[in-house]
Amino acid sequence: MIFTILKRMGWFVVLVLLQVLVFNHIYIFGYGTPLLYIYLILKMPIKVPRNVVMLVGFLLGLTIDVFTNTLGLNATATVLLAFCQPYFLKMYAPRDVDEELVPRREQIGNWSFLKYVTWCVCVHHSTLLMLEYFTYVGILQILLRIVVCILLTISLIWAVDKLVD
Repeated sequence: MIFTILKRMGWFVVLVLLQVLVFNHIYIFGYGTPLLYIYLILKMPIKVPRNVVMLVGFLLGLTIDVFTNTLGLNATATVLLAFCQPYFLKMYAPRDVDEELVPRREQIGNWSFLKYVTWCVCVHHSTLLMLEYFTYVGILQILLRIVVCILLTISLIWAVDKLVD
């Protein structure tokens, strides 16, 4: 139990540092920035209560907000993701799974994992970028940025999940 908590705290620190120091300075085609820090929320086990997942999401988003000076945008999007994550996980996890399920490709399958990650990333990125722009002027540019960010983040999460687990 203690080892799991320390491991999650280590992931928290590593993902925040990677996001703030590396990924926030990447702009693919001037539109896309990968947001890997949500990987911590995506990897929460099915047995973790929703209020704990939402608290971790809030702390994660707030920490990113402090470093990027975005006034709660990341916290809002990450709390919404943390709220939806158990629903998406139950939707795509096998029915006969035990309470120890941690979302991995090996446990829920490649296709189910990809759908799970895609829905979670879409919820987070759409919320974050729509709040960031907070306008419908230039909606095509906003949608293009959302799509590019989603594709970058999904491919990065796919690669990290393959390397780590």
